[in-house]
Amino acid sequence: MSDESPRITGHTRSVVVTTICCLAGIAAGVVSAVYVGTAPADATETMAVLVMGVFVLAQYPVYKLIGVGEFGVKDNLYVAFMTFTLWFISYTILLTSAVTL
Repeated sequence: MSDESPRITGHTRSVVVTTICCLAGIAAGVVSAVYVGTAPADATETMAVLVMGVFVLAQYPVYKLIGVGEFGVKDNLYVAFMTFTLWFISYTILLTSAVTL
């Protein structure tokens, strides 16, 4: 019996990574809005970017746990870009819509 966890490959791997990146980005946007705030002056806080960075780094243990496998440079850039993009969109919507959380 093998010690290794089952590996997710191919199309399923792409879908899993994209889904987790998008959900992490949206969650980072909501957490940024809750932690930093949604007032117009809060848009300049660098703490929101740090929250997004934490969500990028927090994904890697999840990937390892579910057996996605090794990441190359291109994969790491993709994870960071997709998380940043969804964080930016969701946090911007929360900032401009005058939502109070």
